[in-house]
Amino acid sequence: MQKEKQPNIGIVTFPVGESGIIPLGHLVDVVSPITSNLYLISGNAASSLFKHDHRVYFEGVDHHSGSNTVTRVLRYTLTQLRISYEVAQISGKVDIFIFFIGGHHLLLPMLTSKLLGKKVILAMAGFATQGIKFESNTIEIPIRLIDKINLSLSDKIILYTERLVEEYGFQKYRHKISIAHRHFLDFSKFKVEKPLEKRENLIGYIGRLSEEKGILNFIEAIPKALEREDSVEILIGGDGQLRGKVERYLNQQNLNNKVKFVGWIPHDELPDYLNKLKLLVLPSHTEGLPNIILEAMACGTPVLATTVGAIPDVIKEGETGFIMEDNSPDCIARNIIRALSHPNLEEIVNNARALVEKEYTYEKAVERYRKILASLK
Repeated sequence: MQKEKQPNIGIVTFPVGESGIIPLGHLVDVVSPITSNLYLISGNAASSLFKHDHRVYFEGVDHHSGSNTVTRVLRYTLTQLRISYEVAQISGKVDIFIFFIGGHHLLLPMLTSKLLGKKVILAMAGFATQGIKFESNTIEIPIRLIDKINLSLSDKIILYTERLVEEYGFQKYRHKISIAHRHFLDFSKFKVEKPLEKRENLIGYIGRLSEEKGILNFIEAIPKALEREDSVEILIGGDGQLRGKVERYLNQQNLNNKVKFVGWIPHDELPDYLNKLKLLVLPSHTEGLPNIILEAMACGTPVLATTVGAIPDVIKEGETGFIMEDNSPDCIARNIIRALSHPNLEEIVNNARALVEKEYTYEKAVERYRKILASLK
């Protein structure tokens, strides 16, 4: 019996920053064994990583934002035109396009792919917090309209969890929503190297320094946490548009003796940092499913997070981690002390490690995507 031919897949993203490299790399890892040929259109940080990757036919489109709203819109439109051109160039070789990071904003490439008769999947890495950010509120309405058009045009929408249907207001698209994630862990790298009882009271935030991540709330919680427990020390790892604000606040509050700001952490160094932390805090306003949570759980690091996105699927209060009622500075500070003093921390980290070892394997991620691609044939 002849083996069924696998489809040719094209992955399309808006040009990504450093924070998009790991999610995009995971998607490439997951899709590459279930496609005959894999094409990737992306740019910026992705260019250096994927242009020599033998698994993909890579087309680089870089993007540089302007200094004001007008130049930003013009450059954004030009980037969309360039991505659309690349989509048209490879369309004869591609059966299904997967629009990923920033993909829900890419109206011109989406229209191009649909006009050329291609099936399109929107794999949502996030919503309303990903992709292009405009300072002017006048851009919000057209961006929301673009999102609605792309959601309507897509043949399939992939979300990380059923919870996001309501959180994103996607009830009308439920008939074409599939639940899957491209998350998996390398357990030979993300593992417990330093037992929890041997770690100092070091609290960490690792992620983008951007509004939706709640970083400003986190730094405002630091003095409040120190009032309750002076032995606490803080590590902040990350970069983003709020870096200047974060550094100014730490200086103004004379917190540099208690806070170590390390900037962006390369992914291969993350296990070392996570094995030093007694608690990882994610005070996000909105999320999909952050890799850093799963990586922390694999390293035996308790996680304190807000109940947004797919986080409640993995962080069960008092079982696999800790949940905050909200992300106000007072709430963050109070819950940091609560988590550190919890009597069953060892049991919680063991439960968390067992969960990610069972659910976040490479094989399971590949199988989820295999079923979704098969449903579009």
